[in-house]
Amino acid sequence: MAKKRNIIVGQSGGTTSVINSSLAGVYKTAKERGFHKVYGMLHGIQGFLDEQYVDLSTQIHSDMDIELLKRTPSAFLGSCRYKLPEIHENPEIYEKIFSILDKLNIEVFIYIGGNDSMDTIKKLSDYAIVRGHRQKFLGVPKTIDNDLALTDHTPGFGSAAKYIATSTKELIRDALGLTYNKDMVTVVEVMGRNAGWLTGATALAKTEECDGPDLIYLPEVAFDVEKFLKKVQDLLKKKKSVVVAVSEGIKLEDGRYVCELSGGPDYVDAFGHKQLQGTAAYLAGLIQNEIGCKTRSIEFSTLQRSASHMASRVDINEAFMVGGAAVKAADEGDTGKMVVIDRVADDPYMSAAGIYDVHKIANNEKLVPRSWLNKEGNYVTDEFLNYIEPLIQGDYQPFMVNGLPQHLVLKNK
Repeated sequence: MAKKRNIIVGQSGGTTSVINSSLAGVYKTAKERGFHKVYGMLHGIQGFLDEQYVDLSTQIHSDMDIELLKRTPSAFLGSCRYKLPEIHENPEIYEKIFSILDKLNIEVFIYIGGNDSMDTIKKLSDYAIVRGHRQKFLGVPKTIDNDLALTDHTPGFGSAAKYIATSTKELIRDALGLTYNKDMVTVVEVMGRNAGWLTGATALAKTEECDGPDLIYLPEVAFDVEKFLKKVQDLLKKKKSVVVAVSEGIKLEDGRYVCELSGGPDYVDAFGHKQLQGTAAYLAGLIQNEIGCKTRSIEFSTLQRSASHMASRVDINEAFMVGGAAVKAADEGDTGKMVVIDRVADDPYMSAAGIYDVHKIANNEKLVPRSWLNKEGNYVTDEFLNYIEPLIQGDYQPFMVNGLPQHLVLKNK
């Protein structure tokens, strides 16, 4: 009798509107490839250490459930921000993880996440090789920040970019309606600690009938407060409404985050990342005090990562593709790898799944090339727009019930 093979999958880090499409890809492909049980970690590796997991066959009963899961935002299984210690620092944690894996007869461990999550795959695969464990470890990319190395882009980014561009366009219309006999500056804050991919996406709002944002500031270029104020003043001499897009992580030349100038409290997560917020509010207040016009600050906050009603079809399909590709790679013997998206063609746009060593990806960041920003560093170029435009194409209509989107929700074990 053939041995029953089991697989486990987890979700980690900040969520996206398509992370569950990758989960659906993992589940469907695992079942097609003959895996007996597909377990889901509840709240990632942190929950797994507390033996919190679920048999996904008790949650997903049909192809309709898979389609519903693909349209459900956030992490169906729950997420976490948990940093595994170095192996030599706490080998007991690794022994506990592998004892649970052995108890569940797990052959394949798949983790859907971003940079910090790939660090987990790297450490677990290294431990397995050194200690002679049989399990295979594969990473599935996920981050709206689009900052993972060696992949053309990451699932979650295209949908977030689409939401940000659409919302920016609508904010511009709103601001224009409120500028009779008065000037107004709107400052829009977009997620992005060190990489400005999402903030650059606001430039997509520039269309035949919309001017788009007037200024765009990314973390890749040092922010100069005095030059910024002068630029805003010059723009107000030409137009009544000025819209500025800024990354939450823009920094001064001395390395301080602009949001720190407001003097708010600091919060640092398990990976040492300082929580960034208040950049737009600080700049809006500064403009109001220094220039004297009406201002408004807007934070898209978590809305930009959970807007499944505006998800890109390209993004959902690619998220599903990389989930399935991870199962296939592990089933064929790969470990310590992450699935990537390779851009095959631009016109028409085509992509394919590839596999890269996770050691070359974990803890490395992909930033916006300086050549994709203008000389002044306050707008993106056509090269940037040509890169991003294919990723926001197409729609994935939600299943509507009583006028609202329906989601697949985890039921009690």
